[in-house]
Amino acid sequence: HGAGDIHKIFDVTATLKQKAMLMVTYSAGLRINETARLRITDIDSSRMLIRVNQGKGNKDRHTLLSQVALETLREYWKEYRPKDWLFPRDTNSAEHVPVTTIQGAFKRAKRQANLRKPASCHTLRHSFATHLLEAGVDLHTIQLLLGHSSIRTTTVYLHVSNKSLAKIVSPLDLDQPRKPRK
Repeated sequence: HGAGDIHKIFDVTATLKQKAMLMVTYSAGLRINETARLRITDIDSSRMLIRVNQGKGNKDRHTLLSQVALETLREYWKEYRPKDWLFPRDTNSAEHVPVTTIQGAFKRAKRQANLRKPASCHTLRHSFATHLLEAGVDLHTIQLLLGHSSIRTTTVYLHVSNKSLAKIVSPLDLDQPRKPRK
């Protein structure tokens, strides 16, 4: 899914809370259970990082905090005033939001945005990785951001887009002056 499709989803998301959940999931490359379990203290705006506590395999890691996501989170915080969990089940809840709530928000927004391609909440994480790869971020860095212990997991996860393939120059041609294609 292209970045345009992702932005369409954010544009039509029903509530500010749902928009913030989906935006953080995509912009940080989180698994949805990691988004659900974020605490307010996991957002480090001074270093522009999100701490993921006890991710898959009980591993802690840091990932990116997007400036756009941070602005949305600040707006969300002003309106909802969460106390401990970043996304509580409801206003006065001591429990975090259920994963099914995030999945439901994604499905509704996808339908609202008129996107026909198959996609789930996990597509946001996959798109994060693909978009970073297309932007020239190296695979090892993407591996660390996603929290994969093996680079093989990361490489299986990512598909190299045709757009990226078209930009690659064969090593044989690297030292040659570029000639226009016929």
